[in-house]
Amino acid sequence: MSKTTKTPPPTFATEADERAYWERHDSAEHIDWSKAKRVRMPNLKPSTTSISLRLPVSLLEQIKIAANKRDVPYQSLIKIWLAEKVR
Repeated sequence: MSKTTKTPPPTFATEADERAYWERHDSAEHIDWSKAKRVRMPNLKPSTTSISLRLPVSLLEQIKIAANKRDVPYQSLIKIWLAEKVR
């Protein structure tokens, strides 16, 4: 297929149909990647989900003290510790 002859991508009834299509097809059939430009998205943040977690009061107090010593919010410290443990 030549660079000048690109067909537009099909329209899809569902996101699942679109996902299945792109798993089987190369986007170069539809897009001239030679014209692509790099972009920066410095404010892009990972999506998060809020959860409820019941902790003993004494444990939460200990976490808040540890966070205060590190000068970070206690919820951020909990996320740091969880990420370290998962790794």
